[in-house]
Amino acid sequence: MQEEGCSYPQYPNMTILIAEDDTLILRTLDLYLKRNGYDVLGCVDGHDAMKKIALHNPDLIIANVMLPYFSGLKMIGKLKLSGNTTPIIVISAIGQQSVVEEAMQLGANDYILKPFNLEELRARIEHFAKLISI
Repeated sequence: MQEEGCSYPQYPNMTILIAEDDTLILRTLDLYLKRNGYDVLGCVDGHDAMKKIALHNPDLIIANVMLPYFSGLKMIGKLKLSGNTTPIIVISAIGQQSVVEEAMQLGANDYILKPFNLEELRARIEHFAKLISI
């Protein structure tokens, strides 16, 4: 029996990498996405995220702008310069227009401000899942 608020994606085996230094947010996203049928790789800093991206080639990346050792913005720039086409959703408490513009110019595909609704995030993930499967 499926729990209320949980629906399994139409796109099974989708792997999502989450780069988030706030461990409470990371654990919440990890649990929520796994309960909704996604495979999740969690990272608390940009350096670990880059290693896991190279090793596991996730289908989608969710990255905080502010990460220790290697910022989310730097990570986006490096990935896109290397030709990586993995969609990236940026999450951040920073709402300054210049940060949003920089993330998008570097190659982010979407941007969500904290705090955000988990259902909104899931809808955006499913949007990218549809694009990936086409």
